[in-house]
Amino acid sequence: MMIRRTRFLTAALAAACSTALVLTACSSSGADSQGELSTVGEPVPGGDARVIQVNEPRTLDPAGLTNNWANHAFMGNALYGTLMTNDVESFDIEYKLAEDFTTTDGGSTFTLKLRPGLQFSDGTPLDAAAVKFNWDRLADPALGSSSLAMAAQVNATEVADSTTLTVRMDAPNPHFAQTLMTNAMNWIASPTALQRGQTAFDAAPIGAGPFILTAWSRQDRMEFAKNPTYWDSPKPYLDNIVLRTANDSSQRTNTVMTGGADLTSEISWRNLAMARAAGFPVTTAPTGGGQYMAMNFRRAPFNDERARRAVALATDLDALDLAVNDGKGQVPETLFPETSPFHADIPLKKTDKEQAQKLFDELAAEGKPVSFTYTSFSTVENKAGAEGLQAQLSAFDNVDVKADVVDFAAGLAIYGSHDYDMIATGAMIQDPDAELWSNFHGSSQRNLTGINDPELNDALYAGRIAESVDERKEAYEIVQKRIVALTPGLWYVRAATSVVTGKNVHGIELYGIGSQLPEELWITK
Repeated sequence: MMIRRTRFLTAALAAACSTALVLTACSSSGADSQGELSTVGEPVPGGDARVIQVNEPRTLDPAGLTNNWANHAFMGNALYGTLMTNDVESFDIEYKLAEDFTTTDGGSTFTLKLRPGLQFSDGTPLDAAAVKFNWDRLADPALGSSSLAMAAQVNATEVADSTTLTVRMDAPNPHFAQTLMTNAMNWIASPTALQRGQTAFDAAPIGAGPFILTAWSRQDRMEFAKNPTYWDSPKPYLDNIVLRTANDSSQRTNTVMTGGADLTSEISWRNLAMARAAGFPVTTAPTGGGQYMAMNFRRAPFNDERARRAVALATDLDALDLAVNDGKGQVPETLFPETSPFHADIPLKKTDKEQAQKLFDELAAEGKPVSFTYTSFSTVENKAGAEGLQAQLSAFDNVDVKADVVDFAAGLAIYGSHDYDMIATGAMIQDPDAELWSNFHGSSQRNLTGINDPELNDALYAGRIAESVDERKEAYEIVQKRIVALTPGLWYVRAATSVVTGKNVHGIELYGIGSQLPEELWITK
């Protein structure tokens, strides 16, 4: 049982760690592309696309993939397609491989209906049994899936017929469909292929997506060809895709702007500003939350609310953005953006250096001077954030800050041990349930701060089970007030959940956390 629990925790923390590594634009998903059909016409079939992703996967098994713009979304959607997608502003659901996913009992039970006659690219059926196999597998702690925390909300699945799956939840969650679209539960792989083992599957992954993998040269390129049996003909419009990885933020957008690629996922605010200034289309999925410096409630100095408040009041987040993003980032003013139905005018940031110094002095007088280490990661943006925080707090008396910059593997171990004072992490919030619960509910495996506030827990639960927008908004207003009052961390930048494209690239559609749909892409000469 200890092994299973450790793997559950490892998977949850790996998701948190990858979020921290990629977080570093503030329009809708169609900000630069809506209405384009009136100017460029209908989609043109044919042609090849050169695409850049931020991180190369270690495996093509959905259990090892992360469904957001900065990780494996483009590739996962290409290979496996999607059960469903959502509008990133209204959250309205559009069904794809699925025809319906609804509940009639407040989220205790869901019924998933698939389109009839679906097939994987090898001709085997994509039926309810295949979905059950994938979802049950992702929920197994022994597998250590990056989607475990979400899949574990499902208590049991039962095949009713070839196109119908009954899904019984561990606890009611009427908004589970929104959660499903932000992880690998949206990607169904062939059970037959998965059962051959990881090595065989990585060599020949089988899905029902718009493209088929034809070659994978690790650390170099992945090549995809159009799936001739894709269910939504005449999509995909492209014939072939070449997908490369560029971890260096200076390479991605520059490559598109110089004609070396047609599309890139982008996590850097500076790069987005550069692309816009040069007239290149930028498409963004709006999200709330962002990256924050999480303070550990479990030990000194941040088990004292005054220490947390003093650091928050002492930090000028706009000046920090200048150091991290050349002032091009979006510092969160509120937890939810104004476009969100859950937006409330509850400020996240407040700088009061005089009051901060009084609190530092008060704690020092009690023999508790504020001294802590900020654990961050070895990306340019994260290192700049650590150095910026150090520089700002060095202007105060009775506070000492050290920076510990680590790689992903070391960060994962530190997360799991809770051996940190303050650590870089993030919560990209669209529909509020999954990310807010994961980060701030007292029972959550991903609760890095150790916060366990009864009023906050109750409000998170109320927001989860409420079905109307008004009831949910009321619950999440309490959540926002408690987060501000408890000061679990410093929210210093929104996620730049964006793609940059060449000027002749069209059909950009995003869902979830900036997840791109390859089947919609088309290119004019």
